[in-house]
Amino acid sequence: MNGFSYKEVYIEEGRRVLEVNVLPEKYCNFDCIFCPIGRSNNKVDKQTAFEGHEAALEELGNRIDESGADLVFINSKGEAFVNERLEEIIRFIQSKGASVRLLTNGYLLGRDEYRRIANICEEVLGEIKVITEDDFKKVQRPVDGYTIAEYVSNMVSFNRQYDGKFIFEVTIIKGYNDDEESVLKLKHIIDEISPDKVVVVRMDDDIFRKKLGISDERFEEITKTLAHS
Repeated sequence: MNGFSYKEVYIEEGRRVLEVNVLPEKYCNFDCIFCPIGRSNNKVDKQTAFEGHEAALEELGNRIDESGADLVFINSKGEAFVNERLEEIIRFIQSKGASVRLLTNGYLLGRDEYRRIANICEEVLGEIKVITEDDFKKVQRPVDGYTIAEYVSNMVSFNRQYDGKFIFEVTIIKGYNDDEESVLKLKHIIDEISPDKVVVVRMDDDIFRKKLGISDERFEEITKTLAHS
């Protein structure tokens, strides 16, 4: 592993945010057909050791100091839980005086070893894209044995015991969850999870927008329904 990778620091709600990817390439328990990173050669849900950790951690510290980051957003190429040193990374960030937001697709929040790590973060961001079992298997292509029901249940049970801020991101995808029935199901899922904040997004990447994007008008309608659940 040749260090972590970063995005430019930006301001969010008055805080300076530094985004960091802690994986050398895509490692994920899903292999979504619409992932902007592309296909995964590493579909896993077990922790993995990567080389160069100490040097990467030193660079991260320098980045935090130089940027004056208030919040470090761990937004990785896949599922950050796969990095076996994730807990150490989180605690290091906090030792530098910054808060941590962890992005996870949310499935692994049902497992004690990952839930414990998530619990030390000030913020956790989970997500959902499709809502039927067939679509989940067909287009998100998870690790064998995963179900959409358990996916939702894992986030519900996590948030019931979590003391931090749980953010829930819903991606609206044309033909999969943009009809009225699907929106109502999404609203029910949001009510079940009871997140602190709901973020509604759509397929904006150029390669997916034409086929999977929705109109501005429809996006606004759905956002009004879901973001105020």
